[in-house]
Amino acid sequence: MLGHVIESGRPRLPRRYGRWRLVRLSPVLLTVVIASLAYATPPEMAFSRLLPAAPALAAAMWPVLPTVLLGTVCLLLMIGLSFVFPDLGTWWTCAGIVAVTVAAAYGSHLRLQRERTLFQVRLVADAAQQVVLSPMPRRLGNVEIESLYLAAAAEARIGGDFYEAVDTPFGVRLLIGDVRGKGLPAVGAAAAIVNAFREAAYAEANMIDVARRLDASSNRYNAAFPDGSMERFATALVAEIPYGGGRIDILNCGHPPPLLLHRRELRVLESGAPSPLLSLAELIGDHYSVDSFEFTPGDLLLLYTDGVAETRARNGEFFPLAAWMDGQPAMPPRELLVALHRDLLDHSRGRLDDDIAALAVRLCES
Repeated sequence: MLGHVIESGRPRLPRRYGRWRLVRLSPVLLTVVIASLAYATPPEMAFSRLLPAAPALAAAMWPVLPTVLLGTVCLLLMIGLSFVFPDLGTWWTCAGIVAVTVAAAYGSHLRLQRERTLFQVRLVADAAQQVVLSPMPRRLGNVEIESLYLAAAAEARIGGDFYEAVDTPFGVRLLIGDVRGKGLPAVGAAAAIVNAFREAAYAEANMIDVARRLDASSNRYNAAFPDGSMERFATALVAEIPYGGGRIDILNCGHPPPLLLHRRELRVLESGAPSPLLSLAELIGDHYSVDSFEFTPGDLLLLYTDGVAETRARNGEFFPLAAWMDGQPAMPPRELLVALHRDLLDHSRGRLDDDIAALAVRLCES
């Protein structure tokens, strides 16, 4: 699954790693600069009084022991400077270095504890995300499928985007959607919808009944976990490719319309009548509609969440998804998603503002 290969919305790691190494050395560089200025300038300028700043800075990025060692070096430098300039007010500055170093060491200890906790939370979040975005087979019958998931940022690696594909007695059925919100509540809602789809896709011959079961599952989850449930709705799109091909049936619950390259011509698969978003059917009525579109061997279909179309450049311009898709040559689904991943990052200069999920589907000859 392509989403297991591409997980981060921020590329160019070697350059960032080099910058981070320089930042981590900044307390040492600051110590050298302050000590050099204190030695090279008249005592009245008293640059030596800035030495406590070095261990304070180290606490933001170093472990406890290196922070204490740097504070000790600063203390020794201050004592050494006092032999060159006897009137520096050495003991007051030394007391300041000791006090700041003790405080910095404690601050470093607290920071490391919080980082460990955050790391454990991220492990749990990643495991929860994998439950929703389980690996899918690359081929179901004569249908090729590839998936892509990109997290917006390291601190937001878990969101409500979801997708699934299953081989059923009625054909290959696909699901993609997006729960409003972030964090574990959104993932829980997404998991409830995906799990309901995995059951309903096999059991229900009618796609409208599948959608109703997804809505019921979403409502049950929101009732069980009511915090913010009034705003925890979801967009979703269910697609069915019957055996024998020739068409694709789509039921769209407020989700961005798929893009289809049909005989090298782009088609936006807009629904003729809107279907209610999941968890909102009781408020606006459960009037679902299914639209059918021609889908022949060689056609390439792109299903995506709104994070793709809403990816912004630095000047605020949205990613021109339809024009981009129209310009793509015939290619396998995996190559299409690799190109999409690359061009999204180029457009946003490596910084995504929202999570992204996408499915690329191609119908092959039987």
